[in-house]
Amino acid sequence: MNEQENITGKLNKYAEKLDATILFVDDEANILSSLKRLFRPVIENIVVAESGAEALDVLKLAKVDVVVSDMRMPEMDGAEFLAQVADKYPDTVRILLTGYSDITSTIEAVNKGSIYRYISKPWEDNDIILTVKHAIQGKFLEKEKNRLQALTESQNRELKELNLNLEERVKVRTEEVRQTMAQLQVAHTSLKKNYVTTIKVFSNIIELREGGDNSLTRNVTDLAQKIAKKIGVSDDDIQQVIFASLLRNIGKIGFPDELNRKPFNSLSYEDKKKMLKHPVIGQGILMSLDYLQKASVLIRHQYEQYDGQGYPDKLQGKNIPLGARIISLANDYYAQQFGILSSHRLSANETLEYIKRNKGVRYDSILVDALFEILGVTDSLTHEVKEEKVKELKLNTLKLIEGMVLSRDLSLKNGVVLLAKGQILDKNLILRVRKMENSVNEKIDVYVLS
Repeated sequence: MNEQENITGKLNKYAEKLDATILFVDDEANILSSLKRLFRPVIENIVVAESGAEALDVLKLAKVDVVVSDMRMPEMDGAEFLAQVADKYPDTVRILLTGYSDITSTIEAVNKGSIYRYISKPWEDNDIILTVKHAIQGKFLEKEKNRLQALTESQNRELKELNLNLEERVKVRTEEVRQTMAQLQVAHTSLKKNYVTTIKVFSNIIELREGGDNSLTRNVTDLAQKIAKKIGVSDDDIQQVIFASLLRNIGKIGFPDELNRKPFNSLSYEDKKKMLKHPVIGQGILMSLDYLQKASVLIRHQYEQYDGQGYPDKLQGKNIPLGARIISLANDYYAQQFGILSSHRLSANETLEYIKRNKGVRYDSILVDALFEILGVTDSLTHEVKEEKVKELKLNTLKLIEGMVLSRDLSLKNGVVLLAKGQILDKNLILRVRKMENSVNEKIDVYVLS
């Protein structure tokens, strides 16, 4: 068995059997009982504690992979407890359970405890199980990446000590290093794909919370990506635009349902003021996640206007981050048609007329021109919008073949994303999809490139 097969085998074991230890912390015995019942079929070692102090004693005695802690607890709340876990046991993945009304406390916990995720109470069973699985998979991949990195460094030191005349030995060691670097790249790529998929899953959860059409975020993200590519944005910056588009509404997660599900123009004055705060709240939620700092800035400025009349900072022209200008245009194009801004939905051409009128006012003129080119319309708007069609096949899970590429995100009916668009299917992924289909007792349609 080669190194890559060994990595894949270990990862599959983590994904399917959850051979790990999880610690649940909550001062309510019935919550702990519910969590134990939920995770008993899918995880081997489950430990519970009824307070932060008791949980810290457990951590002294046992190696714990994941800690799931409630926010509101007497004596020591979840924020303080997770902060101590982060300080004393940094390798333990930290997850917070919190109510929708605890957004301020949640931000504090994110900052103090460097949490991996937070989950709103009451939770969805599938969501919390998927979150824990992703946490364990991510921890394994990070550990494997560090191991391979250490191995590479060790082999490089050994190479320097070799006798220059032992050319054949040098060739052997060089080949070993090449193979190790290739394995490291595979591990890094897997970690990145898992990370992107996790963001898409969380994005879907946010959209389900808002009660919206779960195609809206996908459409906005795809259009923002196309605009960025059209004007020559770098690949790294395009990735940040994608992340920001997916998480652009994360600041709404603590708002009540009736506020999230009404068109903006139908809100009262006070509710509009509250809604306008969500970009700043969204940036705060992501404050402690280094790899999302650039995306969080784009989220903050997604409602700035080119003429300086937007919010929250009234930035003007090129002072608005380019990614935020792109997201603003892509979001408004679909929001007008989905009835997010007003109860009166505009047609595609009516939306383009609106964008044309606001060219150089709300929107960057260069980006508007790029949008028109992408949609195949002229500035006079005399043609219908032409949507780019992808050649694809709709298959059931029994007809999937290794090497097929997903043309759409693979999701359950409740909107939970299982695999991201562009994923190449292998034997193990196909088997997992089929198992998931049997587990949820739901027919899963798979769209692949033809």
